[in-house]
Amino acid sequence: MVAIGDIVDLSFTVKVVCAGVVKEMTFRDLVTRPTVVSVYMKNKTPGCDRQNDSLVTVAAAVEKAGFGLIAVSRDTTGSHLRYAAARAIPYPLVSDPADCFARATGSLVEKSMYGRTFTGPARAAYVVERSGRVLGVVGRVDPAKHAEQVNELIKPFITGGRI
Repeated sequence: MVAIGDIVDLSFTVKVVCAGVVKEMTFRDLVTRPTVVSVYMKNKTPGCDRQNDSLVTVAAAVEKAGFGLIAVSRDTTGSHLRYAAARAIPYPLVSDPADCFARATGSLVEKSMYGRTFTGPARAAYVVERSGRVLGVVGRVDPAKHAEQVNELIKPFITGGRI
């Protein structure tokens, strides 16, 4: 997994759902300012729902603090459209079935479910700049407390006057 100060390549192309519209763009084009990127596995699963519900509660405050907010999963844009509408998600949802962001951040991990082992993106969060420089990392997201984790992640930049 990347560390603070590392540079990640954000030049890969993804499909994005935002405000009911689907766009294809490079990930870098989504990062127009320091941005919190929250990675989860799948829409409509208990842990991932808690993670996104928690993010929704701080989305406006994150925006007001001068940060962007993006959530990334393997889900299709169709799933993201329905999910964003059902859960009133105000931030972009990125469809990344090829795990491009996880590969860029070195955060593909071995997981197991129902006795089956597979590789998938770590449930993690990052603050990245447009240049790809990593400003902060939450290596293990707690779905129910993700809002608190995001607040702690961006707090040094707000109080330190670096943004």
